[in-house]
Amino acid sequence: MAKHIKPIAIHLPQFHPFAENDEWWGKGFTEWTNVAKAKPLFEGHYQPHLPSDLGFYDMRLEQTRIAQAEMAKEHGIYGFCYYHYWFNGKRIMNRPLDDMLKTNTPDFPYMLCWANENWTRRWDGQDEHALIKQDYSTEDDVAHIRFLLDTFFKDSRYIRVNNKPFFVIYRPALFPDMKETIATWRREAAKEGVELYIGFMKSFSYDPDDFENTGFDCSVDFQPNLVSFPKKKSESLSDKVKRRLGLNKSDFNTHRFASYPAYVDKMINQKFEFKANQFPGISPSWDNTARRSKGATIYTGATPDEYGRWLQDIKNKYESKDTYLFINAWNEWAEGNHLEPCHQWGRQYLEQTAKILKDA
Repeated sequence: MAKHIKPIAIHLPQFHPFAENDEWWGKGFTEWTNVAKAKPLFEGHYQPHLPSDLGFYDMRLEQTRIAQAEMAKEHGIYGFCYYHYWFNGKRIMNRPLDDMLKTNTPDFPYMLCWANENWTRRWDGQDEHALIKQDYSTEDDVAHIRFLLDTFFKDSRYIRVNNKPFFVIYRPALFPDMKETIATWRREAAKEGVELYIGFMKSFSYDPDDFENTGFDCSVDFQPNLVSFPKKKSESLSDKVKRRLGLNKSDFNTHRFASYPAYVDKMINQKFEFKANQFPGISPSWDNTARRSKGATIYTGATPDEYGRWLQDIKNKYESKDTYLFINAWNEWAEGNHLEPCHQWGRQYLEQTAKILKDA
């Protein structure tokens, strides 16, 4: 791998039944339920995204977690960044991570990102139709960090920066006082002789220039950044006429379309300034129609070669630097966004990652 770039793949520890999903969505529901029922919306639309090598796996199985880690390691992925779900002491989708601690397998580096959104029936982190909500408080800040200090942060596999556990917040803008929360976490960690390395996902919701003033150590470029969404794909003239005559329903009124190659161009051509505490990100593709019957975001033209073009640019910019590279995602199948092999592309996304980031 490129000597100074450590790729970390963002990992969704879903794909197993649990009580809350049974209650909210129906018995036995997992992300595979959405993935398998997706349909193509137009000619050439790649849906459904179906897994190949690992199949419709169950994250409760130790052999599944080992197979994922071995595949990632084989293709030069440094570690996983697992989403962590905490709601005032209640944890959700935690069994794969708890079992990973209990069995001490797989032997693969990992870290956590607190996905601190409300859970809703709209799958969008907003307050409408809330299923379970966050309720921030100093007491909860203490309880949360104490839990992490006593469990995951003690694990020898946990990713550290200068011996500090690396912990990331997904949506800092949702906190009433992010600065105070971070200060509380650092005080509690100091009681155990632990220093923390705390970052946030720089995205559509949060991108301050002075993030260090809030107490963060770093930012992570979360891709794709939907605020930087390129120009909407154009309707054909015949489709436009048919829609205006009421002869057909247009997906262009229901969903948002954009060109993945155009987005890659935008990322490559944006002004670059290296900062040691700002980590780059990349996304292999994006199409969340499996989750959304309305309001989906669809990047057309996503291919392993286009992903490789973006990745090569990141390597060129960072090759002489020390950095982590966050790849979104390892297995976001319902977002059409995954390094894991699928029927259409096989292992090509992984192979591009290994080829481009190999040692010079």
